[in-house]
Amino acid sequence: IMELKANPNRAAYGVVIEAELDRGKGPVARLLVQKGTLHQGDVVAVGSAYGKVRAMTDDKGKRIKKAVPSQPCEILGLSSVPNAGEIFQVKDNEKEAKAYAAAFVTESKQKMVEESKKKVSLDALFDQIKAGEIKELPLVVKADVQGSVEAVKDALEKIKNDEVAVKVIHSGVGAINESDVVLASASNAIVIGFDVKPDATARETAEREHVDVRLYDIIYKATEDIENAMKGMLAPVYEEKVIGHAEIRQIFKASGVGNIAGCMVKDGQVQRGAQARILRGPKQDKIWEGAIASVKRFKDDVKEVKAGYECGLVFEGFNEIELEDYVEVYVMEEVKR
Repeated sequence: IMELKANPNRAAYGVVIEAELDRGKGPVARLLVQKGTLHQGDVVAVGSAYGKVRAMTDDKGKRIKKAVPSQPCEILGLSSVPNAGEIFQVKDNEKEAKAYAAAFVTESKQKMVEESKKKVSLDALFDQIKAGEIKELPLVVKADVQGSVEAVKDALEKIKNDEVAVKVIHSGVGAINESDVVLASASNAIVIGFDVKPDATARETAEREHVDVRLYDIIYKATEDIENAMKGMLAPVYEEKVIGHAEIRQIFKASGVGNIAGCMVKDGQVQRGAQARILRGPKQDKIWEGAIASVKRFKDDVKEVKAGYECGLVFEGFNEIELEDYVEVYVMEEVKR
């Protein structure tokens, strides 16, 4: 099978991660090279901006002379500030770059968007590896302190098998921000956060761009998830969803069953097989938590009863109910990732 990857020898092509107007430096653009190699001195066109690359730095602020595929860099020399997400291309000369900028069309941008629509996620990683769609798993790593950044990065970059290897394309200290997510989106990467969370803008961008953001507080859990994803064994993640509340107003005794809680469903619904918490007193102390064994409507066993109706509830392995106990009913739903 032929392995396809970015050609570092062609004219550079990529995407703007973020850009700003610096009072001292002028327009500053942070780019991700996706194809070819970008050199200091190259003439680039990006949206309505163009110019010769006067200076370049890597994502650590170190001066560099070139940037290869998958490498983020910051450049100076553009005529104006481009927009995040716009495509840059290297041109033969400034006249050609200026003409391109003046006649800028969205076709090339749309093509790049289409190419990046199929995002990598840990849930789909095994299938994508088997299909030969990826040979390298790019990651963006953020952590609360520099020591953790290095520890997480080192642990993750040791992960590899015969078909795919992990590559950390960017790492840093602090909350996951929008530029981290934009970088991940442009490079088809997964974001790993260690003892940090995404800010509101980053969450919205990740959802819109379908970027997989994973949060951890134990390093081995991050490495375990990625290793399992490579093997197609990633365990699903569940979260609690409260579906209703009920109040116990009567208690009935039934031979062979135990106590039946005569309840009024206050909101939502109660379901057979759902999980429940028994809450008691003014402080709503939790007395018990477990499964609802059965739901009755008069003498009939039913699957569910909705708000405004009375029902009888039997709790699995628990009989010590009292009048005015409050029942919180919930289910565990798999998190879509």
